[in-house]
Amino acid sequence: MKLIRPVFLAMIIAGAFFYFTTANSGRLKLTNWLGQPSSKVEITEAASSNPADADEQNNIDVYKRNIQSVVNITSRAVAFDFFYGLVPQEGQGSGFIIDKDGHILTNFHVIENARQVEVTLHNRKKYRATIVGTDRQHDLAIVQIKAPDLTPMVLGDSRNLQVGQKVYAIGNPFGLSGTLTSGIVSSIRSVQEPDGMTIDEAIQTDAAINPGNSGGPLLNWHGDVIGINTMIASSVGQSAGIGFAIPINTAKAVLNDLVTLGRVRRPALGVRTIPIDPELADQMGGLPADYGLLIVQVVPGSAAEQAGLRAGTERAYIGNIPVMLGGDLIVAVDGQEIQNQQDLSRVMNNHRSGDTVKVTIYRGKRKMDVSVTLGEAREQV
Repeated sequence: MKLIRPVFLAMIIAGAFFYFTTANSGRLKLTNWLGQPSSKVEITEAASSNPADADEQNNIDVYKRNIQSVVNITSRAVAFDFFYGLVPQEGQGSGFIIDKDGHILTNFHVIENARQVEVTLHNRKKYRATIVGTDRQHDLAIVQIKAPDLTPMVLGDSRNLQVGQKVYAIGNPFGLSGTLTSGIVSSIRSVQEPDGMTIDEAIQTDAAINPGNSGGPLLNWHGDVIGINTMIASSVGQSAGIGFAIPINTAKAVLNDLVTLGRVRRPALGVRTIPIDPELADQMGGLPADYGLLIVQVVPGSAAEQAGLRAGTERAYIGNIPVMLGGDLIVAVDGQEIQNQQDLSRVMNNHRSGDTVKVTIYRGKRKMDVSVTLGEAREQV
């Protein structure tokens, strides 16, 4: 009897437990036993993904249309270290495909001194590249890969760019491939690169450009290439909203030479000049214009000599510097006014050796045009 009572009591407790947990609810509710709330958290969700607006859609279209043509360039060089001897070095930059033959446009400084160049396409396929041509003065280079089904980019026109125009930069900043940034044309100005070379009419932009973007394309809102991203102005080596691109027209003017000759047939008049301003013109007296380039020497055998341009014959001094006065005064080339050496360089950048230009001069008081067939600068170094 004493044994039956505890067993009976245990059965009653077990039955009650079964009833209140399993039989009554149909399943065991662990959440209630753990003290967690059984109600669902209410959140506000969008009914559906909102479509992109017109500006966003243009960003997307420009990126999709051009990303297949932008490449990552890895250059490998060897440097000498005093303690370790020859030490391998690796650099990265960007570039973009310009034709179906695999020619890729980039910056000269991206592949400078490279012993090996490797190109990685957007599909991650890698190819060994050969250096076809270089132009240190314009910081341009052409490399080539042998790959199927390449999509070249559309080269636009960098003339008449306006401050405020929208631009896009695509490249591989810090090795992060396929990156798009956007901004505007901030200014058009001449800038000097770290190696001392000058970029005439460089495109300044606030589109983020960082190390690794060098050699990549700067695009207009149509997606056409208008520049080659090349350098930044920054105290920390990263984007500070001031980046510069080489105008694509500068590159287009030398592409054929780079691909066919491996170098640029840089044109030259073959003269040494001094710039004339109103103050200097007043000091000299008798000059027919208060601007232009006064020819003080004509290089023997040069294009200028063959065209009959004349240097000065009267010795004079500007400060302590001796000059020859009485020479022809250049005031325009092909109808474009020439006020200083930068103006002349800008005109020459649009020509190649062998081109004929119309040089407008003053000879004494007489204004005249002279046809000059440009020589090659390297022949006159």
